[in-house]
Amino acid sequence: MAKSLSEYIEWLDNRPQLLWPKPPLPAPLEATPYLKPLPEMRAVCWCIYGTLLNIQGGRLYHVHPQDVRMQIALQKTIDEFAMWHSMTRKPGQPWESMLPQYAAVVEELRMAATKRKGDASEVDSSKVWFKIIDRLLRNEYPYDADLYGTPEELALKVAYFFHAMLQGVGMPPATITTLRRLNQAGLRQGLLDDAQPFTLKQLQYAIQKVDPSVSLGSLVSPDCVALSFQFGMKKPSETLFAIAAAQYRRLGIDPQQVLYVSHRLADDLAVAKRHSFRTALYAGDAGACQVDAADLRDPALKPDRLITDVTQIVEILGV
Repeated sequence: MAKSLSEYIEWLDNRPQLLWPKPPLPAPLEATPYLKPLPEMRAVCWCIYGTLLNIQGGRLYHVHPQDVRMQIALQKTIDEFAMWHSMTRKPGQPWESMLPQYAAVVEELRMAATKRKGDASEVDSSKVWFKIIDRLLRNEYPYDADLYGTPEELALKVAYFFHAMLQGVGMPPATITTLRRLNQAGLRQGLLDDAQPFTLKQLQYAIQKVDPSVSLGSLVSPDCVALSFQFGMKKPSETLFAIAAAQYRRLGIDPQQVLYVSHRLADDLAVAKRHSFRTALYAGDAGACQVDAADLRDPALKPDRLITDVTQIVEILGV
């Protein structure tokens, strides 16, 4: 039987010969926390990449702005899954042939995504790789179905591998402690972010690497998860935030009773404010949180609270 995605992620991590990009160490910002209590909150909604998970650039990329990262990740993916022999041969390195194909498929799926006017299209990375794998299969591409499963299951594992080689992620132990503290206090916890089909498994594995006794399902309510790939739209799409707000209302929780925590201001927290969420800016990493003093004075952008450490959420909520 083919490995599940969770089993595959663990199997990969136990292969010492694989060289993974390391998650960045947070670079402190010159910021003063504002931690006035908000005791009326009933839920906390988290941004994943850049807030819960340390990641270079503060977000997940389809096409990384640093060319060398794309080159390395694509070449490692081609090598890992032995794609080269079924690719159209061109002069140069294998990644040079794959990069324009990959970028073209990403753009094709982005243009094809249905969205409301003003929303930003999201692309499912597993569908990108499925289209590429489908082309390879027409060229008699062999792969280990006992390990990877169907072509769709293979595509999901390739998507995870590629993104893991593109951007390393990690979760500080203090973040897990905070999540557990909020859970023990009876607060619902949700997720709202630009993410992919492998994200929840990636988040789960990051948690269990620090504390094997903790499961993501015990901390986060599945009824409070709004991830971009699920709906074909990403931040700052108004519709994505409206969907998240509706999730809480169905549980009898007004968005004004939900504290949304993110390191992204203009394209994230500012939109959440328009949908009545209370907001907390995580300004703990200069590489992820890019704001200036003028942003924080703008009434349309200004968050309700500002933290420089995720653990400070406990003080704000009085738990």
